[in-house]
Amino acid sequence: MEKEVKNLFNEQILEESASRFGIDTSTLNLLGSFQNYVYEYKRQNKSYILRLTHSSHRKEDLVKGELDWILYLVNNGVSASRPVYSIHGKLTEKIDIDDSYFIATSFEKAEGKKIGYPECLSNDELFEECGRATGKIHFLSKKYRPSSKEIQRHEWRENYYLKNIKKYIPDDQHKVYESYESIVNRINQLNKESDSFGLIHGDINVGNFLLSDKVINIFDFDECQYSWFVEDIAIQLFYIIYVFLDDSIEERQAQTYGFMENFMKGYYKENYIDEYWLKQIPIFLQLRELIVYIGLQRSVDFSNMNQWMENYISQSKLRIEQKIPIVNEIIKS
Repeated sequence: MEKEVKNLFNEQILEESASRFGIDTSTLNLLGSFQNYVYEYKRQNKSYILRLTHSSHRKEDLVKGELDWILYLVNNGVSASRPVYSIHGKLTEKIDIDDSYFIATSFEKAEGKKIGYPECLSNDELFEECGRATGKIHFLSKKYRPSSKEIQRHEWRENYYLKNIKKYIPDDQHKVYESYESIVNRINQLNKESDSFGLIHGDINVGNFLLSDKVINIFDFDECQYSWFVEDIAIQLFYIIYVFLDDSIEERQAQTYGFMENFMKGYYKENYIDEYWLKQIPIFLQLRELIVYIGLQRSVDFSNMNQWMENYISQSKLRIEQKIPIVNEIIKS
């Protein structure tokens, strides 16, 4: 969370937000405050989420677009956290502060248990279910139309970190900037077809879903954007293999093969994607690594890093500068 936003946030805003959703503030429990303030609360023994988003991160129309998208998915069978209406019958509540505002939203909390590292790394059933859930989202994305043009979500180029690269990456990292230009230009040349391009989740990873009776319950659609469907696949692959960075590239490659084989088995049960697009995954792996690198420059205390983080950042910077993805081959040739 940016310092300016933290300075604006106060108890009055929290209390006002809670009151508009009929929430007893004594039941609120802070879960996180990285890009949004996220709280859990209970009502009649059921768990819910209250999220507060500052307008510097997302304007209200973009948040409305996110909720419109989630409702469409849930109403068509996707297991995701359903938005909750306020006491005024609204999905978003705007709380003004100076010349900006916070947007309060609420959701049913996803059911199930978290599957973290290292448990997820060899869980073929989980990979298949990830593929199935992603395939269903992409299949539905082809038919989705926002309820109004004003709330349409942004395209991939408007990603916060890509837009703010100059804010977080020092000017002397010339090769990182060169790679940024190269990646963006290459992706810009790809065709936007309805079978390959649409609204995606944009951040599916083990931190953004829970597993219940072998069904993935997805949440946190804050990064949903218009992009190529393979970006959603590349993001999941990236987070499954990046923990292998201190190991050999052979181990990363083996993890890639295992993940993709099982993921695509599930994906093809819900949606078809041409193999041409799977071959584009390496460039989207580069894009994700660049976004993560910019994010780390924003949030990491470089004077107090553990060894894993220190190794990751140095290796990541080298790969970005050399314009190589975290892994080269996606499917066994």
